Amino acid sequence: MTVVYIFIADGFEEIEVMTIVDILRRADIDTKLVSVDGYEVVGAHGVRVLADIHIGVIDEDNMEMLVLPGGMPGTTNLENSIELIELIERSNQSNTLIAAICAAPMILGKLKLLEGKKAICYPGFEKHLIGAKIVERKVIKDKNIITSRGPGTASDFAFKIVEVLKNKEISNQLKEGMLYGR
Repeated sequence: MTVVYIFIADGFEEIEVMTIVDILRRADIDTKLVSVDGYEVVGAHGVRVLADIHIGVIDEDNMEMLVLPGGMPGTTNLENSIELIELIERSNQSNTLIAAICAAPMILGKLKLLEGKKAICYPGFEKHLIGAKIVERKVIKDKNIITSRGPGTASDFAFKIVEVLKNKEISNQLKEGMLYGR
């Protein structure tokens, strides 16, 4: 069975992580919260979360997508994980889907994975999206990469992931059931 891994580190943006994991699990997508450090991870606003697994035990062969939430210093802490950076690079080389929101697209930009691709991030981080074509949208998919702006677009981001991994009909059914946009 394929898995979506959402990577978290101390200082993650709580709205993004909780919204994404909730919507993906509602869509019956096997989703795991992965810590790059200890199992208890504290968000940017003090919310404590227990990761499902540690980065050292993920199953790369069955990874359908890796997701990078934003938040500060969460994004910096993700960027400082050598294991995660190497995984991102391998994933991109094998054309695995990669999704990043808020400040996290800067990790992809610094790795030069956005060159020639449309991308978006939290305002003020655009300079880190090296080689990207910055677009003014809530969420954008270009080739194997999905990016989004921040906490206020977390639902749009998660619904786009559902659309990509499942289909638009399931994404729309979830929106309807959650009263999204009403």
